[in-house]
Amino acid sequence: MKKVLIISTSLRNNANSEILAHEAERGAKDAGHNVEFITLKDKKISFCKGCMACQKLGKCVIDDDANEITLKIKEADVVVWATPVYYYEMSGQMKTLIDRANSMFATGKKFSEVYVIATSADGSKGVVQSVINGINGWIACFSGVKLMGCLEAGGLESPNDVLNRNDLLEAAYNMGKNI
Repeated sequence: MKKVLIISTSLRNNANSEILAHEAERGAKDAGHNVEFITLKDKKISFCKGCMACQKLGKCVIDDDANEITLKIKEADVVVWATPVYYYEMSGQMKTLIDRANSMFATGKKFSEVYVIATSADGSKGVVQSVINGINGWIACFSGVKLMGCLEAGGLESPNDVLNRNDLLEAAYNMGKNI
C-alpha cells in the first residue's frame, strides 16, 4: 500500500481537472492505497520571496497553507498533480505551490512517483507539453523521482465537460488504480 497525495490546483467549481483527480482518487482507493485529496480552493498560498531561509529552517518563513501541503508532499510515496492548462502552461497556483515547496531540497522527501492530470480547452495533441516540462524541471531536483504518467485531457471548454467523456474518466480511474 502506498501513501498517495492528490493535489487539485484548479480554483474553479466543477473543474474538469478536479473531476478527473477525484476519479484517480477513486481508482487509487480501490487499489488499496492510502489516499489524501487536497484542493487549493480556499487555501492561502503566497508567492515565494526567494529568501532561501527555508533551506536553513526546513520550512518556509511565510505562515500560510503552503507549509502544511509541502509537509504532506514530503511524506507521500506518490504525488498526483491535477491542473487546468492556462496559456499552455500549468496553473499559476500550481507553480506557486511548487515554488513554495523549496524547503524539500534541504529536508528531503519520500515520494518517488509523480503523475499529472492536465485539462485544456484546446483539443490538439501535445497541448500539455509545457506542463510536463515544468513538472520534469521540478522532478529533476530530486534523486530517484520519476514522472510515471500524464493524462492529457483536451477539448474541455466548460466546467463539467469531462462528465461527457467516459474515455477520460476511465483513464483517470485507471491511472489511480495502477499507481
